[in-house]
Formats: sequence, C-alpha cells, structure tokens
Amino acid sequence: MHKKPDILKVSTLSKSKLFTIEQVTLSFQNNEQRDYERIIAPGNGAVLIVPVVDSSTLLMIKEYCVGTHDYQLLFPKGRIDNNESIEQAANRELMEETGYAAHRLTHIHSMSIAPGYLDFITHIIIAEELYEQNLEGDEPEPLQTQTVDLNDFDKILQISELTEARSIASLYLVRDYLLKSK
Repeated sequence: MHKKPDILKVSTLSKSKLFTIEQVTLSFQNNEQRDYERIIAPGNGAVLIVPVVDSSTLLMIKEYCVGTHDYQLLFPKGRIDNNESIEQAANRELMEETGYAAHRLTHIHSMSIAPGYLDFITHIIIAEELYEQNLEGDEPEPLQTQTVDLNDFDKILQISELTEARSIASLYLVRDYLLKSK
C-alpha cells in the first residue's frame, strides 16, 4: 500500500457559493513535489435516489441542466443538509422532486464523479414502497416524471436525454440489486 503524499501547502485560488478551488502542493515518497488543483464542494455530499415503482419499473425525472443547457432524464438527487442523515435527505429530495416518499430506503453504493480533482461524494439510495407525499422544493419549474422499464434495459440506455454518468451507473447498480432481491 502506498503512503499518501504529504500536503505541504493549500491555498485558495477562487471561491463561489457552490465551490472553492484550491491549489495543493504535495510531496511524494520519492521526494517529487507537484502542485494540483482541486474543487471543494461545501456540505455533506449528495444523494441520488432510484424510486422503484414495482419489480421492474423505475421513476425518473426530466430536469433542465445548465451545464449542458438542455433537459436531461435522470434520477432525483440533491445535497445532504446539515444535521440530516443520508436517508432523510433521500426522502426529502424524493418528495420535493417526484411527489412521493418511501417507506423503505436502502443505501447501495457511494460514488465520486472525478476524484482526481473533485471531492464530492454521491450516495445511491433505492427508494421502495412509495406513497404520495409532496414537499415544496427549490426547483424553478415543475419537474416531469417518467417511468422506465428495466425489462427494456438496452432501450433505456438509448434514450438521448439520458447522459448523466451517475444516473447511468445507478441503473446498472439497481438492476443488479433488484435481480439479487428476487
């Protein structure tokens, strides 16, 4: 096992309400020194919720994404607030974005997006035993919900609005989880 490099210096290059960009000077075991930049996201990470309607039907949302300047098909997600558990955040986001809550929430995996420069972790939660429960969220417009059938897995992957890596990875994780649950 490699020993982690020593952090010699950390300085803030830029800061916004969403991110801080830092320069980190590292010293490795072989005395090589390098400067890296990393993005620090404030808070406690995020949750991505996969709402399971039945053994093969999942609920997704269509939401405007400013990064691609387009509407994307993805799973509900959001930040974990202070003093909120992963499960509480998942149920809150589920209610805000779909109008449903879940009696059963299962944490199946945690993933990073770009660990080479971003410290953000997303926790993947399966939401089962759904019931109607709406909570007002912070979205600027109502979100559209859409169901997908896991029996048509290859067809789901061909949907042009489905490009977000976390949602695609979650489809695979949930498909495997549900197959093992049968």
